[in-house]
Amino acid sequence: MAKSVVSAALIESLKVKNTLGEGIIWDAASACVWWTDIDGSKLYRYQSEDKQLDHWTTPERLGSFALVSDSEFLICGFASGFAYFNPHSGELQWLEKIEQNNPGTRLNDGRADRQGRFWAGSMVESGDRGAGALYCFDQQLQVASKVSGLTISNGLCWSPDSTVMYHADTPSRRINAYDFDAATGAIANQRCLVRTEKGCFPDGSSVDAEGYIWNAQWGASQVVRYSPEGEVDFVLPLPVSQPTCVAFGGPRLDRLFVTSATQGFDEQTLSAEPEAGNVLVFQTNISGIADARFTAS
Repeated sequence: MAKSVVSAALIESLKVKNTLGEGIIWDAASACVWWTDIDGSKLYRYQSEDKQLDHWTTPERLGSFALVSDSEFLICGFASGFAYFNPHSGELQWLEKIEQNNPGTRLNDGRADRQGRFWAGSMVESGDRGAGALYCFDQQLQVASKVSGLTISNGLCWSPDSTVMYHADTPSRRINAYDFDAATGAIANQRCLVRTEKGCFPDGSSVDAEGYIWNAQWGASQVVRYSPEGEVDFVLPLPVSQPTCVAFGGPRLDRLFVTSATQGFDEQTLSAEPEAGNVLVFQTNISGIADARFTAS
């Protein structure tokens, strides 16, 4: 497939003023986008056609989540572990409190792979660096640690053919690639795909239909598109210094949604960055890949 010359134009800003907007995904069946404000303990849904914005309070800080096949429940990576959560009824079913005995850590970035598993990694909020891990919650509701020694697990996504998994440990400024066995969920052959510049921290990622990786870069006011070989292909400058996560959506999956944060901002900084904490929507000429759903067997 020939590489596209990328274009992107800001067409909408959702004025939500999140403290830590994250985990954005597109629900193609309902034509809506979902995301979480982790520190605000809020789950958001925006219907793009009628421009209706809804939000719900979450029972714990919600780091990431995925839609569940044939269900109104979401599978969630809450601060202390994995659970099913129905935002409409408030029903909560705990599955595995994987982080409850790990003081100073919480679950963070995650997503479903195309085979129906849910992956989420933890981050260290206090205590020893490297106490986090990346977990896989499979269709049989069994959880396994896949990567250890992490400080802020982030940037999880897969190549279009599901043979490569991408993952970042934010403070290391590295985006790593792994060989991925789609049938078993096994990963192998870790290698550094991207090393970002000083002060530029890789956060949430998404892969487009051409196999390129789009990465939100905290502290750098940008989203960067990388080739599968790790080369910079396109830089999208942003009016926010703390972009956090990206997702493709819209009827043709060619709109890029970008969440952002206002962590540590004082009034002066908020005044200087009026878009900080909002969800920015860009019209691009690139198509993404539909977000996968969790499927329990």
